[in-house]
Amino acid sequence: MRHRYGHLDPDLIRRLLEEMGLRRLFNQLLLQSGGDVEEAMRWMRMLQQRGYIDPDVDLEAFFAQLLDENILGRDSEGNVVLAAGGERQIRRDALDEIFGGLQKSISGYHSVANAGQGTERLSETRPYHFGDDPMSIDSIRSLQNAMKHNDPADAISITEDDLEVFETEHNSSCATVVMIDISHSMILYGEDRITPAKKVALALTELIMTKYPKDAIDVLLFGDDAKEVPISEIPYAEVGPYHTNTKAGLELAQRILRRRKHNNKQIFMITDGKPSALTENGRLYTNSFGLDMKIVNRTLEEADRCRRAGIPITTFMLATDPMLVNFVDQLSKINRGRAFYASPDRLGEYILADYIRNRRKFVH
Repeated sequence: MRHRYGHLDPDLIRRLLEEMGLRRLFNQLLLQSGGDVEEAMRWMRMLQQRGYIDPDVDLEAFFAQLLDENILGRDSEGNVVLAAGGERQIRRDALDEIFGGLQKSISGYHSVANAGQGTERLSETRPYHFGDDPMSIDSIRSLQNAMKHNDPADAISITEDDLEVFETEHNSSCATVVMIDISHSMILYGEDRITPAKKVALALTELIMTKYPKDAIDVLLFGDDAKEVPISEIPYAEVGPYHTNTKAGLELAQRILRRRKHNNKQIFMITDGKPSALTENGRLYTNSFGLDMKIVNRTLEEADRCRRAGIPITTFMLATDPMLVNFVDQLSKINRGRAFYASPDRLGEYILADYIRNRRKFVH
């Protein structure tokens, strides 16, 4: 059963059209419609009727072009659906859009921790040691060192003691599970939080596939229960009339990570609500009123199991409710993880910047 909640933000529509054109707008509508291509097409036609899209634009020709380019296809019943080329385009667009906001600040995420011999060059230097790669020598710093003990009137003589080399970091592999909350609160009060969450998962997938191919990313959805979804199914994820079973999500995330043989493992959890559900003896126990200590304690116990397994949890919160803040603070403390407060429109920048920053800290 499909559940549809949401609305079209006029300001977002105008910005997408001004900055990115029809394709980016269409991709945004695809994510908001849960991957329903024909509904996204209906929305495009409606937007043109309401004056958001120039009346001279031939939308039918635009849709036909997407079919010709294998962005869209048809299923066995003749319905227009998202094709493999469309799935790739959505991932690329999500990554491009999020990195667009990061380009000015991404250089600030060069960690100097855990430096050693490896493959990623840092801006910091250290004295040269026998066996260092000559290609990593910092010629400017080395020349400056030599000038300190040479007579300016004489030719400069460089000794081994003058040489400095750029620091490098080990690049070891990382497995990440992204947990996306699909409880009803992710779409309450007219604010769409699920679309930014899906966009982040798509962007992270594209980032890892293109920049960190040895890494792994898995995605799971959690509401009344938790389920793993393949990358190709992310655009179709939808919010439903669910509670928030955070414990089930953490349990599944650990099972997924146990399958992975990577050196480093982590969980990114995107949520906007407190835990309100628990599965016991195959039955769902729920309580949406306040903080149910039974649910809270079982969830915190699961976070502690993650800590003992060496799996940090980074929580990205889409709400600032004091009750939720208090719970997440407890979870982060027990797990020795971290928590960030992010508005939906900045969620992607927070998560991708954090992934890249941590990626540069991982060591063997």
